Amino acid sequence: MTAHDATAQDEFRRWLGVERGLSPHTLRAYTAEVARLAASRECVRAGGLDALDALGLRLYLSGFHGEHKPSTRGRRLAALRCFFRFRVASGARAADPSDGLPGPKAERRLPQPLSAEECERLIETPDAQRRDPRLALRDRALFDLLYGTGLRVGEAVALRVRDYDPARREVRVRGKGNKERVVPVPGRVRESLGAWLDARERPGVLAEPLFTNARGGRLGERGVRAILRRRLLVSGVARRATPHSLRHSFATHLLDADVDLRSIQELLGHERLATTQRYTRISAERLARVYRQAHPRARGA
Repeated sequence: MTAHDATAQDEFRRWLGVERGLSPHTLRAYTAEVARLAASRECVRAGGLDALDALGLRLYLSGFHGEHKPSTRGRRLAALRCFFRFRVASGARAADPSDGLPGPKAERRLPQPLSAEECERLIETPDAQRRDPRLALRDRALFDLLYGTGLRVGEAVALRVRDYDPARREVRVRGKGNKERVVPVPGRVRESLGAWLDARERPGVLAEPLFTNARGGRLGERGVRAILRRRLLVSGVARRATPHSLRHSFATHLLDADVDLRSIQELLGHERLATTQRYTRISAERLARVYRQAHPRARGA
């Protein structure tokens, strides 16, 4: 990799963090993808990132066509598009080699929500194996918040204590693109959060993370996934689930209760209504499945 390419990547990394406000996970993924391209033989042969043309980029992308799913290829192409558009906008390139390059046809995968009863068991089942009772309170508050508000796991772990306002019954969230929204917090979730905060309250707590790990530092996304695996075992929920499953469950259960799509879109922080509309298909498929299982005239349908 040339010194010029290294400088280009550093500038891109700073721009992503300052101008785009991307999450640390997305920032790492985008910069890693550009680094992979810079080290490729196509890029080296062309003379560097700013010299790579459309044909060279196509050859590079074709190299992993059969190795990855369309969704993975799409994410990799999105990272490179972002980089080349940045370079064109900054005047480093005259043209974007990814312009007009078709993306892979995405797989149509629908999220799999947990049932309301499974969500209740996940939250309510006591964890008697926790040596520190405060961590049991934290776990309950964490999953109560994720299911009760539909926050992304990254949004939840980024919260500070001051972002939660129990008097106004709301939490102030910074979502994708550093956009801020205010989400109402239901009564039972406030009870769980109150119990957790009372157990850990001390001077200066307002500036600290809302959810902390056993050492007192900020709880990370990986930690949340590990806690969820534990909670699934403790509660006896025999399903594979991720923290994002609770967000899907939140949206699906609201839709089942006839909450309008625009309200759900605002609560979830979706920029486009089309993103929220996929939940209508989930509910329709669930309804059809229940009908096939329950109605005597639908047997074998």
